[in-house]
Amino acid sequence: MVTFSRMFKSRVAQIGVVSALAVMAGSVSADAGKQDLMQLAALSDGFVVETAYMQNCFACHSSGAAGAPKVGTAADWAPRAEKGIDALLASAIKGVNAMPPKGLCFACTDDDLKALIQYMVDSSK
Repeated sequence: MVTFSRMFKSRVAQIGVVSALAVMAGSVSADAGKQDLMQLAALSDGFVVETAYMQNCFACHSSGAAGAPKVGTAADWAPRAEKGIDALLASAIKGVNAMPPKGLCFACTDDDLKALIQYMVDSSK
């Protein structure tokens, strides 16, 4: 079976995919300079936010399991987003309620976690 991760093994393809996802999500304009796109892709080697979300966050954040805020539900995320990204990141690093530290994404750096949080917040507006 061909999977998304098998198709995009090269770093160049990953940067292109991350950049395309960012443009589609509206976090970068289509005419952003190369420097901006490279900064976006400067997370952990091989880190793709959508793939990391599916591997580490989807199970709870798609269903609301154990009280997790559901991605796509603005009412779940609005009060959390008001606290700011740094507060959300601190909670994610330490764990909060039933969510374990780093949401079990132990390979994620703080920047990776921040990108995941931003992805979930942006997907829930």
